[in-house]
Amino acid sequence: MNKKPRIAIPLGDPAGVGPEIVVKSIASQEVFDAAECVVIGDKKIIDKAIEITGVDITVHVIAEPEDGDFRPSVLNLIDLDNVDMAQFAYGKVNGMCGQAAFAYIEKSIALANAGRVDAVATTPINKESLRAGNINFIGHTEIFGALTNTEDPLTMFETNGMRVFFLTRHVSLRDMLDMIKKDRIKDYVKRCLEALRKLGVQDGTMAIAGLNPHSGEHGLFGWEEVNEIIPAVEELQAEGYPVVGPIGADSVFHQAAIGKYNSVLSLYHDQGHIATKTLDFEKTIAITNGMPILRTSVDHGTAFDIAGTGKVSAVSMIEAILLAAKYAPYFTK
Repeated sequence: MNKKPRIAIPLGDPAGVGPEIVVKSIASQEVFDAAECVVIGDKKIIDKAIEITGVDITVHVIAEPEDGDFRPSVLNLIDLDNVDMAQFAYGKVNGMCGQAAFAYIEKSIALANAGRVDAVATTPINKESLRAGNINFIGHTEIFGALTNTEDPLTMFETNGMRVFFLTRHVSLRDMLDMIKKDRIKDYVKRCLEALRKLGVQDGTMAIAGLNPHSGEHGLFGWEEVNEIIPAVEELQAEGYPVVGPIGADSVFHQAAIGKYNSVLSLYHDQGHIATKTLDFEKTIAITNGMPILRTSVDHGTAFDIAGTGKVSAVSMIEAILLAAKYAPYFTK
C-alpha cells in the first residue's frame, strides 16, 4: 500500500491531557512516516496545547479530510469551535467539555462511516464531564457501538505484539464467576477470531487463560475449567476453530508475548490488564473490534492532575496512531 492510511483523531476532553498528547504525536516523525492525521477539535485548545508543550507545528484548519496538507510539522484540524474559553479550565469536570468531546468523536465516526478516513485513534474523555453535559453514554465503547449500530463491540488490548481479548470486564469477581459459561466462551472465541481475521491476522492459535490456580487441577481448586471452559474448547476444536486451553494464567501471557499464540482470551478484567500493562504500560493500546470501522485508543484517562502542564507522555497516543495505521490497510468491514 503506497498511500499512508488516513487517521481521524478526536481531541478528547479539552480539559484533560488529550490536546497535549495530540500535538506531541503530530510532531513525531514516527507518526508522520506512518499516517496522514486529521484532528477533530477546537483551534483555541490546540493553540494552547502547542504553547504549553512547546512543539514546533503549524495548525492548518480544513473543512474536509481531503483538504489536508500532509507535510511534516503540519497539524490538519477540523475546527468545531465549540469551547468557550471564558468557561474553560484545565483539570475540571465541565459539561461544556463533555459535550465538546462527544462532538469530536461523533464527527470522527461520521468520517469513518463514510470511508473518508481509514480509522479513528481516540484520546481520553471524562465520564463525569459527559454526564454533566447530558451525554447519555458512559464511555467511548458505548458511543462507538451506538453510532456504528454495533450491539456488543469487542475490546482487544495489544502491546508489543501480544493481543488480549476479554470474556468479562466491568463486573465484580463474584459476578464474573457466574458468567464463565460454555456458550459464552464459544461465542466470544468465534467473534474474537473473526475480529482478528478482519485485522488481517489469519494464522496462529488463540489460547484461553485458566481461571483458577493451575487451571483448577481437575477440580482440586475449582470446577469452572472442568464444567465450562474445557467443554467449550473441545467443542470449538471439533468445529475446526484454532483454539487451545485452558492454559494457566501464570504462563499463558508470557507464551503469547513470545509468539506461541496469536491472542489470549482473558476471563476477567484485571487478569488481562495486569498482563498487558506489566509488559509495557505506555504501549498497551485498546482496539475496539466487531464494528464496521477501526478504532484504537490510548489506555489512560484524562489525567486532570497534570492537564495543562505539558508533563504528559505521548507514547501511548503515538502507539495508538501507529497501531491504527498498521491495521488499517487490512481492515475489512
